[in-house]
Amino acid sequence: MSKQLILALSKGRILDETLPLLAEAGITPAEDLRASRKLLFDTNMPGVKLVVIRATDVPTYVQLGAADVGIAGKDVLLEHGAEGLYEPIDLEIARCRLMTAGVQGVEPARARLRVATKFVNVARRYYAAQGIQAEVIKLYGAMELAPMMNLADEIVDIVDTGNTLRANGMEPRELIAPISTRLVVNQAAMTMKHERIKPLLEGMRAAVARRRAA
Repeated sequence: MSKQLILALSKGRILDETLPLLAEAGITPAEDLRASRKLLFDTNMPGVKLVVIRATDVPTYVQLGAADVGIAGKDVLLEHGAEGLYEPIDLEIARCRLMTAGVQGVEPARARLRVATKFVNVARRYYAAQGIQAEVIKLYGAMELAPMMNLADEIVDIVDTGNTLRANGMEPRELIAPISTRLVVNQAAMTMKHERIKPLLEGMRAAVARRRAA
């Protein structure tokens, strides 16, 4: 196993909120991640590299050992599954909620539902646990359109303010899980690279604690 440490970071909002935490833990990229088309970056720490990828790919990179440590939303981890991963730290950033939602004022059917979502595995588990038969339709975006176009009765999606739902005549219904960003570690790397990973975990925990206390 290589001695270098690879951290897989999620693109977008999570990246913007992760970089200050990494800096507080003593790790900064050698160049501006947003100004470069590169995907793999050196840092100020010898042997520590950052890879910037789609959030949905982070658990796969970490699970299969291409990256040692990853940072991704709990929604992505719930959908992917946690096999081969440790989840030692809640970074307490990019908070939101994973919820069901439907058309305002329309009572949801209880016998059988058509549900549109990109969180197919989460949705299947959730509705099964509620004793509701659900036909789950995978979509990749614009979930609010599905009930408007009679494609689905409900959706399962990330809700932040709820403004997008309301703007499209919909309302949040049931909370499936509160979401925040988590740090995950490959199980083999936690053993084989423990001396390298331990200071990173301690630094990130301390940074989260400082923010919480501020």
